[in-house]
Amino acid sequence: MNKQTNAGILGTGWYVPEGRVTNFDLENMVDTSDAWIRTRTGICERRKAAADQPVSDLALRAARMALEDANMAAEAVDLIIVATLTGDQIIPSTACRLQDALGAKHAAAFDLSAACSGFVYASATACQFIETGVYRHVLVIGAETLSKVIDWTDRNTCVLFGDGAGAALYGPVEDGLGVLAFDLGSDGAGGDALAIPAGGSLHPMTEQRLHAGDQFVHMDGKAVFRFAVRILGETVEKSLGRCGMTKEEIDHLVPHQANIRILEAAEKRLRLPREKVVVNIERYGNMSAASIPVALSEAAHAHRFRKGDTIALAGFGAGLTWASCIMKWAKEDIL
Repeated sequence: MNKQTNAGILGTGWYVPEGRVTNFDLENMVDTSDAWIRTRTGICERRKAAADQPVSDLALRAARMALEDANMAAEAVDLIIVATLTGDQIIPSTACRLQDALGAKHAAAFDLSAACSGFVYASATACQFIETGVYRHVLVIGAETLSKVIDWTDRNTCVLFGDGAGAALYGPVEDGLGVLAFDLGSDGAGGDALAIPAGGSLHPMTEQRLHAGDQFVHMDGKAVFRFAVRILGETVEKSLGRCGMTKEEIDHLVPHQANIRILEAAEKRLRLPREKVVVNIERYGNMSAASIPVALSEAAHAHRFRKGDTIALAGFGAGLTWASCIMKWAKEDIL
């Protein structure tokens, strides 16, 4: 690839809906307890979108914040990529709806499906367009309304997931900064471990499938946990190797917020102290594609990052998929 420029983050934003579902709320819905959920997942509460609030609304709010943070007008955006598994409709894409609502009249737009790895997959895609000079500014959003595809009587899944959106505007940055390396991967043989069985062309929605609850997320929790504990640290190591860096050079790890025990396993493998790991799972739960960009944006706006810091992003999810990247933070921190 003929790399013409470096691509990095110019601004970030996030939005979570006002509705909250606490562990104590769930105690009244399924056979569980606050202590059980906290101990096994690290989650205390999760956000829930209103019944009439589509995922594009969450994405729009996060996108506007990212553009404001970058001091960039929507008209300057060349491409919008929305990573989501809970799009507004099958067609048109949520990205196209967002492009119109945002007023990004010069932007191309498409959705990307890689579940919880989606934001890093979309970031990798954005960087290729920028580095080759095809586009200058690419807006990447991870957004989910998982509450709409969760069976609230299934305690294996309803305790885990929440709604939210995070955004990052990518563009050219100075030499030595920006995204340095990626690792993307998949193992389709494990796809049934985390899936929404019906609603696509393989199993179109029928009355029988509705009664069976096949429109909701189904998960083999043990299989996903085993996969995640192994892959999260492994993918970061691969990205580090591709840019000639070591674990010791990581200043901040922003991982997918799925389960506190998975994050602890990654900390141990990468030999990272907790203060170097961005964690917000206790407040939001697992927000799939929104998980990493919300954590990233919150940390950035809390002034945790300094220009030149080495940041690792890492996710894993349905597919099965995994993704990581290493970047040198390019945005000047203004206190």
